[in-house]
Amino acid sequence: MNGPAPQRPTAPRPNGLVKENFPITKRSPGELPPPVDESRVRAMRHVTRERLTSRGLTCVADDATLIVSELITNAILHSGGMQIQLTLDLRDGVLCIRVHDGVTGPRPTAQTPDDDDEHGRGLVLVQEIARSRRGAWGVSDNGATTWCELSLVAC
Repeated sequence: MNGPAPQRPTAPRPNGLVKENFPITKRSPGELPPPVDESRVRAMRHVTRERLTSRGLTCVADDATLIVSELITNAILHSGGMQIQLTLDLRDGVLCIRVHDGVTGPRPTAQTPDDDDEHGRGLVLVQEIARSRRGAWGVSDNGATTWCELSLVAC
């Protein structure tokens, strides 16, 4: 499970469901995000669920909402950026989720945390959900975008 995530080229996609940009607070390393940034995660979960259910995709709404929550939380906590963009698109029977923080740097990887660790399971969850939905996840070459694709075949 450790090691770099696979890469997927970014390409324009039809059938856009969500394209949301929002600011986040600039913080010092180790400083916790303020409540306003935490509320952005909740808002994007709500938008994700609403857009998917309005398109009749309730079968993937729980998984997609969890993935959005994990990817946005990681961007808020670790990017050091000041803006995030969430994009959800449908393409050829696949739900494409992208979180772009605009900050280049080291690529995040799925880790195997110890049982006592309080953090570090988010990307493992994303990886396992993608695998179970016959999809994939990864990070752009420059580290600024994390993506996940979920097959809608079972929907």
